[in-house]
Formats: sequence, C-alpha cells, structure tokens
Amino acid sequence: MNDKIREFAQTLNDSKSVAVLTGAGVSVPSGIPDFRSPNGLYSRYGQEIFDIDFFNSNPEKFYEFAREGLFEMLDSQPNIVHKFLVQLERAGVVKGVVTQNIDGLHTKAGSVNVAEIHGTVRTWHCIKCMKRYEILDEQQKELLISRNFRCTCGGLTKPDIVFFGEMLPMEEYRKAELWSSECDTFIAMGTSLLVYPAAQLPVYALRKGAKLLIVNKGHTGLDEYAYLKIDMDLEEFVRQITTYLA
Repeated sequence: MNDKIREFAQTLNDSKSVAVLTGAGVSVPSGIPDFRSPNGLYSRYGQEIFDIDFFNSNPEKFYEFAREGLFEMLDSQPNIVHKFLVQLERAGVVKGVVTQNIDGLHTKAGSVNVAEIHGTVRTWHCIKCMKRYEILDEQQKELLISRNFRCTCGGLTKPDIVFFGEMLPMEEYRKAELWSSECDTFIAMGTSLLVYPAAQLPVYALRKGAKLLIVNKGHTGLDEYAYLKIDMDLEEFVRQITTYLA
C-alpha cells in the first residue's frame, strides 16, 4: 500500500491541473452518516426521503427528517480530508472540488472553487413566493422551525438540495464539467461512483487523457478505469500521503 500512496503523491506532484470529486465518505469523519451503509440515512428514513414526489405528498415526514438529519449537518466541522483539499488548492494543485455532499463543509474548511452539484442544506426557499432563508442565520432557522417550515406567506419551504426527480443546478454542473474536461488528473474520494450524472465527470476527464485516481473504502463503478485505486480509510490516507508530497 505504501508504494501506491507514494505513486499517488508523485502523480499529484507531477500534475498541473487536478479536479476532485467528493462523496459522502468524505463527510463521515465529521460525524455525518453516509446514505447507503447499514447505518446510513437511507436505512433510517428510506431512500424516498429525497424523492421530490414524496416531498410534495409527505412534506411533514421530510420536515421531521430535516430536524433530525439535516440541521445537525450545520454544526459539523471540516475534517482532515477537507483541510487536505484546501491545502492542495492553495498550493495551486487542485483547480476545483466538485462535491455530491450538501453539508457545505468544503466551503467551511476554506476551499474557494467548489461546485455543489447536489445543492446545499444551508439555504431554503419557499416554493410559493420563492423567499429565501439562510439557515446558518439562527434567527431565520428558528423562524422556520417555529412555523413548521412554512414561509411567512404560508407556503411550504424546501432546502436548496437536489431531490430525486429534479434537475441539477446547471451553473454548478457547468463548473464541474469544465474542471473535469480541463484537468490532467481527476481524483474521486469517498464516492461509489454509482450516482449519475456525478459519476460521468471522471469519464469526461478520462476521455481527455487525464489519469483517474480513486480513494474509497470499497468498490466503485469505475475501478477498472483507474490509474490508481486505493481502498482505505480516507483520514488514514491523508495522514500517510502528506509525508510524500513535495
């Protein structure tokens, strides 16, 4: 494994433009459960909790989940993996981080070029009058909770995250496509690469001749195309690779 990590570090040192895709595994060390594991969010609430039709027909069930499963994300803190990517960006190695996560931890850690292709839980909006709510503002957060997530106009509110059945935010996805198409190295971290269109991004990079590096605990959908695949805990990976980077 040390040889693989050393080669991973050498590839980073030789790269001029790196794009990174992160999934739920990156946020797990911050105390945020992933979705598909035996103890993940889907096992507790069901996968339909993020289905737009389910939300429209069962908003109260979703709001129950929001109180327990979404708002706790706001108190989570970036971990060593988020901070590692910030260091790589500041060193000019990483040109952009694309994330499937909705917790905002990359931005909180200090990453500047971030594409949140599945949206963010930090902001909500009314689906009737389109009024926006900044959930990081404690007063606005408490207002929503006290009104059972109804807007001041009486309409239902919804977090600015992408539900199943909805389009991705196009501006964010365009950034992700651009970084993926222009990089010479693409890193996928903590993602199974099974959810599309996010899993299409490394394919764009591969088509342009980029090297695909994957760090994930367990199999991913693109392992066979990886220049390097490292199957290990992400925190341990970061601790080890930092000893090899220039």
